[in-house]
Amino acid sequence: MNSRKVVYLFFTTLIIGSVSGAIVGFAFDYEMYVSEGAANLIVGVIWLLGMSAAFSLISQMGFFAYLTVHRFGLGLFKSHKLWNYVQIVIIAFVLFDLFYFRYIAFAEPGETMFGYMIIPALLLVYGLVVAYLKARDTNQSAFIPALFFIVVVTTIEWVPALTVNDTKWLWLYFTPLIVGNTWQLLILHRLSGQPTS
Repeated sequence: MNSRKVVYLFFTTLIIGSVSGAIVGFAFDYEMYVSEGAANLIVGVIWLLGMSAAFSLISQMGFFAYLTVHRFGLGLFKSHKLWNYVQIVIIAFVLFDLFYFRYIAFAEPGETMFGYMIIPALLLVYGLVVAYLKARDTNQSAFIPALFFIVVVTTIEWVPALTVNDTKWLWLYFTPLIVGNTWQLLILHRLSGQPTS
């Protein structure tokens, strides 16, 4: 992949992540942005775009870190099959931790675990869909790495927002991450001109 394609990947991910996060942030605080005039709206949108751009950059760092870790894992475990099993175990741990630790930290007395299981379940379903698309466009060996990236890497990138129980910040932070991660994962093989696993 040449430098022009790397620059394209960088800027498209930055723009897509920034816009998606700004849309979600604007939807959460619509009244606040439109109630105090045009200047407030412009400053608010610029702030949302900037915050979302920062989260989009985190998404890009996570993507390139995972590409390195994936190659390291393949070298360490000597086979796709064994490395995939390791990734499946890690996915299971991360999904469990995503609901259990938030439940322990934020549950009110008498509150059940069910509400805290929704986000991990939706993330898993989304990850399965994206992994299917990646495997369909490349090869079947890309399914588990794609699922791992969407579930595990996105969750790791999302940790700063997960430490607070604020719905707005959860989604403002999550949206650029998941959109950026999905875009990078699904566009990489088209840019490199060959299937990746």
